[in-house]
Amino acid sequence: MASGGGTVASLWTEVNRCGQNGDFTRAIKAVNKILHEVKEDVTALHCKIVCLLQNGSFKEALNVMNTYSKILGSELIVFEKAYCEYRLNRVESALKTIEGVSEQTDKLKELYGQRYDECKAVYTDLIRNSQDEYEEERKTNLSAVVAAMSTWEKASPDDLGLSETTYELSYNAACTLIGQGQLTEAMNKLQEAEELCRVSLSEDLDITEEDIESELAVIHSQMAYVMQLQGRTEVALQLYNQVIKLKPSDVGLLAVTANNIITINKDQNVFDSKKKVKLTNGDGVEYKLAKKQLQAIEFNKALLAMYTNQADQCRKLSSGLQSQNPGHPRPVLIQVAQLCREKQHSKAMELLQCFADQHPESASGIKLTMAQLYLTQACDILRSIEDFKHKQGMISALVTMYNHEEDIDSAIDVFSQAIQHYQSEQPGSSIHLALIREAADFKLKYGRKKEAISDLEQLWKQNTNDIHTLAQLISAYSLVDQDKAKSLSKHLPSLESMSFNVDVDELENSHGANYVRKKAAKPLHINSKCYIRKLPKNYDQTANPDQERWLPMRERTYYRGRKKGKKKEQVGKGTQGATSGAASDLDASKTANSPPTSPRPGSAQASASTSVPAASNVVPPRQQKPATAGPGARKKAPQKKKKGGKGGW
Repeated sequence: MASGGGTVASLWTEVNRCGQNGDFTRAIKAVNKILHEVKEDVTALHCKIVCLLQNGSFKEALNVMNTYSKILGSELIVFEKAYCEYRLNRVESALKTIEGVSEQTDKLKELYGQRYDECKAVYTDLIRNSQDEYEEERKTNLSAVVAAMSTWEKASPDDLGLSETTYELSYNAACTLIGQGQLTEAMNKLQEAEELCRVSLSEDLDITEEDIESELAVIHSQMAYVMQLQGRTEVALQLYNQVIKLKPSDVGLLAVTANNIITINKDQNVFDSKKKVKLTNGDGVEYKLAKKQLQAIEFNKALLAMYTNQADQCRKLSSGLQSQNPGHPRPVLIQVAQLCREKQHSKAMELLQCFADQHPESASGIKLTMAQLYLTQACDILRSIEDFKHKQGMISALVTMYNHEEDIDSAIDVFSQAIQHYQSEQPGSSIHLALIREAADFKLKYGRKKEAISDLEQLWKQNTNDIHTLAQLISAYSLVDQDKAKSLSKHLPSLESMSFNVDVDELENSHGANYVRKKAAKPLHINSKCYIRKLPKNYDQTANPDQERWLPMRERTYYRGRKKGKKKEQVGKGTQGATSGAASDLDASKTANSPPTSPRPGSAQASASTSVPAASNVVPPRQQKPATAGPGARKKAPQKKKKGGKGGW
């Protein structure tokens, strides 16, 4: 027994050491050994629950609490139980657990305040009446609540006077601005958050550049979201892909970023979208994102099935979404889009009319879609009129209508049928050549260079001196047959034949010149051994400069390397009501089983060709929330070096 007592004491030392270092996996192993020696030890069971919470094993922690409920008692583990239920998205159960306690502690109040309508009042009261080291975390959480209210409830936020001294506060302020539609101001605020993040994390020599980039991923994804809302989709796509390449451990961020890439791809690059959609199915995503975010992702899965010609899968997904969201028009619109692809316009119209009758609150938008369908039917009727279908006015009207509907394929088909008609009836006529020219320009305008080749070849053969058409033809061939493009380039005029007798100097010095050539200024010399140097503002002449300042940090002689026991996962903030441990496990945005935090709404973009949005809701990342008080060791913000653990083991 003496040996066993000594073993237990050494195991408790191991548990405490692992807790201080944030190594909760090893701590669980040590606690299990203690429980093997001293079964039903209350302190050991409590420590095991805390370790499981830190590792994100909320179901297992809840099972331990339920199994040993008589031994642990309800008062001892009420916070841990409610927190597990909250993180497993069992909100009503968590509320009942908290309300069943006679005395409400600060951490229970914070956990109870996860609902937006009550959260603001709870945090305002805690900040006003509490004096401890968690004030900064509570201010950050309060700013996240304000951002959520601005986003989801479209509420005008009050000025709470929160100083944006940390990158989390700046980030949440940017989220508030996005909710208000102030995109330019939001981008500026995100850039400030990025700079604050870099500065605060670079002060810790144990944090690598990879750690910093990982922490910046959520800010960069939010920047891309703003760019996407501004219509700068190409730049946004590049930034989204950079975030994906980092392979962030935050499954929520990964799912949101992948979803937004899919919305940019629309019905193009579906192979990439099929790869990205797998990233939205990560373990625990349902606990990471808000209901509206998950809903938008599911809508986009149905749309992607439609774009990839998986009709049965599209119908299955959209029907399931309609049963889950009976009053939401989007599932019905997806079904209508699929019916339109199958040319079942009458059935699509019946479905829309039925939904409009059952849900008058959504009738306005549904009737606009019905008008769009009538427009499509009008195009079909116009094309069925044999006497006028090849008239120039009819062709122009049909192309304009299809172009407005973003149905580029149908517009090209109108051109093709008209060109075939005049090819057989009036070959080489002015109308025939004009149609070919218009068709070629239309295809080039919408990136259909391969399809434009035959039209351009016909035009060039009619007039081999047409340099403009030849240049377009070479550009189109460069995508499919580079040898052909090189061969055609021989027909381009030489530079000598294109040169003009122009006096360049006279042209540059003329009154209308925008640029005037200037003579190079002579360099300033003080003497042969004296040079002008610009010194930094904070330069101290009495201090000796670091002789190794030009070397990377890792190559300097005084670099001590990374401290043992620290992990990359420690870079980050926790979430509201989080318990102690690794920072990434404390953050609601960085744990696989976290519940909705504070995301932003999507924005629909219409696709007239299918009568439903081509890119469904764009889902932005969530607000970041740092750790608050929890059982066991406390966790400080990442911009401050980690201090020793707090009691509670």
